[in-house]
Amino acid sequence: MVVAANAPDSDVICTLFGSAAYIHWHRNITHSLIALPLMALLSVALVRWLGKQPVRWLPAFLIALLGAASHLILDLTNMYGVRLLLPFSGHWFHWDLTPVVDLTIWAILLICVAAPWFGRLVGNEIGGKVGEHGKSSGGGWAVIALLLFSVYTYGRSILHDRAVKVMDSRIYHALSPRRTAAFPQGNPLVWNGLAELSDSYAMIPVDLRTDFRPDAAETFYKPERSPAMLAAMQTYPFQKFLEFVVYPVWVVEPAPEQPGATLVRLVDLRFGTPSDPGFQALATVTTTNQVKASAFTFGTPRPR
Repeated sequence: MVVAANAPDSDVICTLFGSAAYIHWHRNITHSLIALPLMALLSVALVRWLGKQPVRWLPAFLIALLGAASHLILDLTNMYGVRLLLPFSGHWFHWDLTPVVDLTIWAILLICVAAPWFGRLVGNEIGGKVGEHGKSSGGGWAVIALLLFSVYTYGRSILHDRAVKVMDSRIYHALSPRRTAAFPQGNPLVWNGLAELSDSYAMIPVDLRTDFRPDAAETFYKPERSPAMLAAMQTYPFQKFLEFVVYPVWVVEPAPEQPGATLVRLVDLRFGTPSDPGFQALATVTTTNQVKASAFTFGTPRPR
């Protein structure tokens, strides 16, 4: 999504569409605590309407409330996080315990969803009776899934705490860290460690199976605020990303194929690095500090 400078309608378009709008609307009010009862009630109403059968509203509502709450907890466990206090606060809460896409969680979910169907299939083949009226509701497997999620997340929380303590216990470039973090990988024993210093960030792999090597840190320095950076911050993609970013790194470099212009990039170290970014905002700024184009991307594209 590209935003042209001095185009009044572009901010309206970006507010509703595009990747910057995704950051704003994804996990929005529907993922807040205030909306939790409403989402549970809507779930029960949808089941009642589609099933065309009477339901016991209070028990069904309580079960739906538990399910909606478990969804928010799962969102809390990953790096992306959730804004629980909307519309009163846009603060993102995140525990950094699991990747945004965790194959173990997906495997648990798929197994527990498929198990009741597989059980009915086997029961029909052998002529057995599975549950009431020959059918299994799958309620037991839902409980098993919840227990497995809880055990898995608790185990990751223990390993996450160990990784953070490893980062806390060292000095980097003769400086004590202001704050430290550990970001999950697919392997629960391997984390991306991050130490924020007064003038830079130090990012280091933390493998809990081996000795910690602070000398292997990759350093990202914090540049002084420049007029080009301030101009980029006024654009919609940067404003939305600044509400979301937790460990920001600014990169200011010559704009490719535009002599004299500056490319300003803002990268969140939770999801990548300046050389291999995940989420990032970009802006092309002229010598007079006018923004020619800006964008928010999920990878490495440049604003045109």
